Amino acid sequence: MNKIGRVLKEDDTEDQDETVCNREEDGSINNNRRKTVSPAAGEHPLQYNYTLWYSRRTPSRPANTQSYEQNIRQIGTVASVEQFWKFYSHLVRPGDLTGHSDFHLFKEGIKPMWEDEANKNGGKWIIRLRKGLASRFWENIILAMLGEQFMVGEEICGVVVSIRFQEDILSIWNKTASDQVTTSRIRDTLRRVLNLPPNTIMEYKTHNDSLKDNSSFRNTKITL
Repeated sequence: MNKIGRVLKEDDTEDQDETVCNREEDGSINNNRRKTVSPAAGEHPLQYNYTLWYSRRTPSRPANTQSYEQNIRQIGTVASVEQFWKFYSHLVRPGDLTGHSDFHLFKEGIKPMWEDEANKNGGKWIIRLRKGLASRFWENIILAMLGEQFMVGEEICGVVVSIRFQEDILSIWNKTASDQVTTSRIRDTLRRVLNLPPNTIMEYKTHNDSLKDNSSFRNTKITL
């Protein structure tokens, strides 16, 4: 676990890829070599296993699917409450990250990519945060997801915290963008678990729209 903390604190080093994830020769992530993670005896199992990913890129470089997949790094997977807290306690907090960085916590087997089979028909709710709030809100949304507080079956794919220069952004991805009942329930649960003020602006964007304009956070649909 200490290695994980060092990797994230020294994310500009060239040799970290091999310590964080297995990669194919073309740079793509290979999940097949990883051992199955299970709760240890006496631990409290999560309803789903979750995998943490980390990505960082230079904003001046144009983003595309290939470069994104090369920049995203799989850190590890947890299967129990105890494994999560042991893992989480060694991670750098989002508020201490620099530059154009993202943490992604997704159900095991789902890549944090628009094109993933579980994501392609879905979308995400977006909350823009002023600087200094990311660490607290990230922890709250993680705990809500792990604790199955959204009550939408298998709709939740994962959550992302995105550290940017002027603001930080929290998002939660779901499988079915066209299911308005489910997306509304996710929105309302977000308001409750994050204790958002009534006038907080929330945005939704389908992954299909993101693929069209090659953007995560532009051209969103705004709701109050």
